[in-house]
Amino acid sequence: MAQHPTPPGPGLTRPPHLRPGDHITVVATSGPIDPVRLTAGCEILRSWGLRVTVAPHVLDTHPTLGYLAGTDADRAADLQAAWLDPTVDAVISARGGYGVHRMVDLLDWTAMAAVPPKAFIGFSDVSSLHEAFAQRLGLATLYGPLAAGAAFVDDGPTAEHLRRTLFDPAATTVLTSPTATPLVGGRARGVTAGGCVHVLAAERGTPAARPSFAGSILVLEDVNEHPYQLDRLLTQFLRSGALDGVAGIALGSWEGCGRPDRVRQVMLDRLGPLGIPVLWELGFGHCPSSLTVPLGVPALLDADAGTLTLDLPALATPAPATR
Repeated sequence: MAQHPTPPGPGLTRPPHLRPGDHITVVATSGPIDPVRLTAGCEILRSWGLRVTVAPHVLDTHPTLGYLAGTDADRAADLQAAWLDPTVDAVISARGGYGVHRMVDLLDWTAMAAVPPKAFIGFSDVSSLHEAFAQRLGLATLYGPLAAGAAFVDDGPTAEHLRRTLFDPAATTVLTSPTATPLVGGRARGVTAGGCVHVLAAERGTPAARPSFAGSILVLEDVNEHPYQLDRLLTQFLRSGALDGVAGIALGSWEGCGRPDRVRQVMLDRLGPLGIPVLWELGFGHCPSSLTVPLGVPALLDADAGTLTLDLPALATPAPATR
């Protein structure tokens, strides 16, 4: 069994956790939004005592490319405006799909780095933004449900885990699920990073991509990728050096990826030779009921116990209010 107990670094800057009355803005970063689901998602956020703003272009559709929520420039402008707004305490993506890669380089990262940190939430295609926030802002983020996503709107445990992570992050430092089992046993320490496999693979070779996930507890999941496609993506990771020095890997859900035993075989074939702990099915990603996984936080992966334990709460204690 692999044992990698070396202490991780301190992790990235953690934004403050939320309190009732705080302000969250919903942005569209990728595909077009279902207005009914958007309304339902916003009502859930309001039920937590949050003030909710929907960015101006959230319900737009691109004039010629119907798989995008409005133009790249408008999606970027909405996200940047929300981030720079001093009254906004958190930003959540409305849905995934495709589109982040087209707009991420339109953001003014210098301006965004100059303002206080705030919580950022999303998953799937939003993985590209998680990487950008980590690399360009040095900021920890939340790989969690989307405001107009089916799991957030329809599954109570998914929404509740996000709520507790946002408001009481000390209560969500141990992540586990009934399906979590060791693919490769052992324990490892590192700073959490990762997201959706095919989105992260598309980041390879871009100017802002990190050379590798060295020192990371890499969290990976995907949807609707056949086993041979997952093989190709992981092989690209291996050949590009992305997995050089990775401390451990926590795998999430693989909805629509074919028979679970075939997916396991691919994961074991591609990741097993790394000689590091690999945890199977931690219960995050494109599954009906999913955990919110903090990225950029030091953690202990115990594949044998089926747990990912954060050394620190995902979000920091807010500074006292000043008059």
